[in-house]
Amino acid sequence: MGVARDKGCDAVDPDNVDLHLPNTGFDISEADMLRFNRDLAREAHALGLAIGLKNSIELFNDLADVYDFAVNEECFEFDECDAYSTPFIAAEKAVFHIEYVSTGRINEVCVVTEPLGLSTLIKNTALDARTPCP
Repeated sequence: MGVARDKGCDAVDPDNVDLHLPNTGFDISEADMLRFNRDLAREAHALGLAIGLKNSIELFNDLADVYDFAVNEECFEFDECDAYSTPFIAAEKAVFHIEYVSTGRINEVCVVTEPLGLSTLIKNTALDARTPCP
């Protein structure tokens, strides 16, 4: 995280912070992941950085108080966008949402995510273009 700070970043967005869910071959408990995530948040804040909780819906209620924003990929696809209303949106914390669909589906996605308060970007799988909700 120090590298991010030194490069002038305002925030970090750690990925794969829910390793208690997939079969990794390691004995990682939810309590382990909660401790690890709290340590990440503490370290980021000590360096003057904001920190975002990526995906990890199962950990929201336990971590929303120490994370500054949330990042989601494909909540529309998996019908889980409303999970971000509480606790992040309710606490007036930003939720940055990326949906990987064709631009022809932008209205279909945005009609769901905008009323929830998510900041949505439509991206293609080549990651060479992005379109925000209108």
